[in-house]
Amino acid sequence: MATTTPSAAAEFARRQQSPLQRVQHLLHGYPYLSPLFLLILSFIAFAIINPRFAQPSAQSVLLQQTAVVAALAVGQTLVILTAGIDLSVGAIAILSAMVMATLAKDGGMNGVLALGIGLLLAVAAGFLNGALVTRLNLPPFIVTLGTLSIFTAIALLYSGGQDIQGEHLPDVLNVLGNGFGVGGFRLTWGIVVVVLLYVVFTFVLSQTAWGRYVYAVGDDAESARLSGVPAKRVLLQVYTVAGLIYGIAAWVNIGRAGAASPNAITDANLNSITAVVIGGTSLFGGRGRLVGTLIGALIVQAFAFGLSLAGVNTQWRVLAIGILVILAVSIDQWIRKVRS
Repeated sequence: MATTTPSAAAEFARRQQSPLQRVQHLLHGYPYLSPLFLLILSFIAFAIINPRFAQPSAQSVLLQQTAVVAALAVGQTLVILTAGIDLSVGAIAILSAMVMATLAKDGGMNGVLALGIGLLLAVAAGFLNGALVTRLNLPPFIVTLGTLSIFTAIALLYSGGQDIQGEHLPDVLNVLGNGFGVGGFRLTWGIVVVVLLYVVFTFVLSQTAWGRYVYAVGDDAESARLSGVPAKRVLLQVYTVAGLIYGIAAWVNIGRAGAASPNAITDANLNSITAVVIGGTSLFGGRGRLVGTLIGALIVQAFAFGLSLAGVNTQWRVLAIGILVILAVSIDQWIRKVRS
């Protein structure tokens, strides 16, 4: 009798819920369901508007365009899970890419060594963000807004504002743009690297103590600290690891674009944040999954690519992305009001 009473109470509570409340509970438990539904809906809509959208060649281009945003969004997700935000994602990636390319081309440095230094610089940039947030107790928005300008200026000063084309770079910096065929699709090694990033960090967030600390800090940093979680150290590690991921995204972007440019991925900040938010990760921290972020990145690029194929001009595409962000945050606010 004692075991049946709670289940009977739970069943009674479920019967008291309206259909809308049941949807609210479902989305609270599985936040990636709503972006998955939106991705399927957008795929069908764009395929009807222009059948070329569904062709393997077009989908291959879509996946290649998604790779850089999806990589940046992994780091952005880690930061947002801690209730922070990173406005310097694109600036760190560009700075890292320009250092890799300039050292290899103008400095004559070995490609592997130039790549390593570029990645280390990205790690140092992420560490600086984390140190300013945790040691000086500055808001992440202010810190990364400031470092956005600093890293952008350093990249421009260091490179002289000049692009470096892929033919002047060693093979190791271009290798992620090389591809292979799977059926009618053409995938690149950059896509493979990004998929591996998602696999590794999905495991880390769901199966390790560090992953649980990240969620705990984002849910309530003070409660986490009182429970023995080294909140500031976890925050510093999150920003540092995010820096490494931005450096890998820079490597992926050199391969995809066939060049290192200080003017590349200018919309990286907006697109990475949009991918994370649309993917169901709460801007208030403590809730979200990387699978949702991947779906969100696909939605962002599907909208840009699909509207482009439909002949819609750039201004309307930007408008559509803005509306998506507002809708995603509104849905997140509604889901957070779920009653236990």
